[in-house]
Amino acid sequence: MKIKQANFNIEQICNSGQCFRMNKIDDVTYRVIAKGHYLEIVQNGEEIEFFCTEEEFHSIWYPYFDFDTCYGDFIKNIDKNDLYLQQAGTFGDGIRILRQDLWEMIVTFIISQQNNIKRIKKCVETLCEKYGEVKQNEKGENYYCFPTVEVLSKVSEEEFRECNLGYRSKYLVKTSEMVLQKKIDFDEILKMDFASAKKELLKLVGVGEKVADCICLFALHHMDGFPMDTHMIQVLEREYHNQFPYEKYQGYLGVIQQYIFYYDLWGNKNIDG
Repeated sequence: MKIKQANFNIEQICNSGQCFRMNKIDDVTYRVIAKGHYLEIVQNGEEIEFFCTEEEFHSIWYPYFDFDTCYGDFIKNIDKNDLYLQQAGTFGDGIRILRQDLWEMIVTFIISQQNNIKRIKKCVETLCEKYGEVKQNEKGENYYCFPTVEVLSKVSEEEFRECNLGYRSKYLVKTSEMVLQKKIDFDEILKMDFASAKKELLKLVGVGEKVADCICLFALHHMDGFPMDTHMIQVLEREYHNQFPYEKYQGYLGVIQQYIFYYDLWGNKNIDG
């Protein structure tokens, strides 16, 4: 399945810190495992080839990569006098906000706390290999789905620790129990507005403000989620003296956050996907 798409860069998306099961295979090929499916992508400029059926592309990957949204409009709306944000938007102009699975985002962003992207990916893959359903791609290679709530609710804290999850292990035990017992109801969360969904997610053990914002942005697609970690705090202090104009970008603050985060992370480095 081949398409032509502006403001889409699979390398930038892979390295933006929002998805931990997307990886570079070779110089031009990336793979992603999401929602029980396996996909390989090759990109040459605005031409992108998705190695899947047309039906799978439209039912799974078209919404996943948020192709209905024009990200060029977000970049055009950046304040012309804000040189830092102009540079950030230009540098990361291929980033899109993925529509990911709610349960996977809860677990992976609990794991992400006080962690770097490379280590998070390794921990998540270990968890999938140990507890996820095994499937095969079209090449006959095994891949692992993300473990379900039912499976992870039976995993002990000690077993989580064997996956190198450290202190986060106790969070996952308690959060899995809460979700399984419907102390937090996914069906209801999916219907909620941003503020209500965030408030509900904060009930989960191990989910604080930053993690809740990540889940709202990357799973529920509440585009005003604005995750704040140490890097973001430092940037807003340095570039805006803590006077960032949030109101100017209402409705797509999360996109702006991604441009800033990605630029701060990779702006002066060589990216190794």
